[in-house]
Amino acid sequence: MNFYYFVAKKLGQSQKKSFSSIVTRIAVASIALGLATILVAYGILEGFQSQVQARLFSFSGHMHITKHSLNNSYEETPLSINTEIYKNHQALSQVKHLYAYAQKAGILKTNEEVLGVIIKGLGKDYNASLFQKNIIKGDFIKYPNKGYSNDLLISKKIADKLKLTVGDSIVVFFIQDPPRLRKLHIRGVYQTGMEEFDNNIVLGDIGLVRRINDWADTLAGGYEVWAKDFEKLESEAVPELLNAMRYDMRLEVITDRHLDIFDWLKLLGKNVGIFLTLILIVAGFNMVSILLIMIMERVQMVGILKALGATNWQIRKIFIYKGLLLTAKGMGLGNLIGLGFCMLQYYFKIIPLDPENYYMSSVPIDWNWTMILFMNLLTLGVIAVVLLLPTFIITRIKPVTAIKFD
Repeated sequence: MNFYYFVAKKLGQSQKKSFSSIVTRIAVASIALGLATILVAYGILEGFQSQVQARLFSFSGHMHITKHSLNNSYEETPLSINTEIYKNHQALSQVKHLYAYAQKAGILKTNEEVLGVIIKGLGKDYNASLFQKNIIKGDFIKYPNKGYSNDLLISKKIADKLKLTVGDSIVVFFIQDPPRLRKLHIRGVYQTGMEEFDNNIVLGDIGLVRRINDWADTLAGGYEVWAKDFEKLESEAVPELLNAMRYDMRLEVITDRHLDIFDWLKLLGKNVGIFLTLILIVAGFNMVSILLIMIMERVQMVGILKALGATNWQIRKIFIYKGLLLTAKGMGLGNLIGLGFCMLQYYFKIIPLDPENYYMSSVPIDWNWTMILFMNLLTLGVIAVVLLLPTFIITRIKPVTAIKFD
């Protein structure tokens, strides 16, 4: 066994009631609580980011391709699906999904209420699994072999306002000249917690929108695109799509379309980063304090070791090992507390949230094991570097003075 490690383990074992022993427990507790707080904070931050982004993406994808137009209303300029980018999007290295959509303003009418909405039409090329997590009742649109589906997917807010449920029928008036109406069937109810979608968007068949607009089956309002890696959206996916698009097409990225939400998520990340820095400073200060106290309580031991021929670095290693042992103990407790809390929240949803303000009904947790490992290594690395500072005092201790020290 390493001699310095052996001595470090023995330090403090015979002085259970000493002042340094009390401070040691405080230092271990501060590291444990600090690391636990960091893990919980990052777990919640990653959970918020992943869930909010997933809800946004399920409605809008990562990018929108539309036809260039000066029209700012919901009445879209039609774009053909007989284009190279639509037919051969599988050949694009950064594209995961690409599908057509079309939107149409309409009014839902019951015997007692009316409500203005946007009907977003999706076709068979849409991957319904992308939206499945949002559905709380019923199912996604069922497409017939011929014609278009009469199914609608409405939000829980709209269902509550109009007192509708799965299986009900509703009359939809489409705003145009002349106005048209259709009697449609409620097939499912969704909930995202995002007012922009829940208050306004109803999902239906793109064939219905085409029929109302008198469009051919080869026309759509635009394409929605999912990139293979959202982190490479701006650097790789956008340039690739721009090169593949025709001159009359326009590309809009979701980070620009929902700039307020992504700015909010970035602000949360900055706040957690500041919080992490403060916790590491406090933990480092605590370890410096405890090592200084331990050294001052063992000045005679340092003097005797120097008199026996031990070098300054050899003695410093004893206290550095002791500091690392305390750090490891605190980190072990911190992981147990932090990850334990995250597991309770992940499986049992013990802390609820108001969906009106936070887009979800409970505090989300995301298991980013790479980040968890990084937080542990960062905490250990910062404290290990800080431990070098208080041990410099050993170099100033003289054996003759230290042995007489009382």
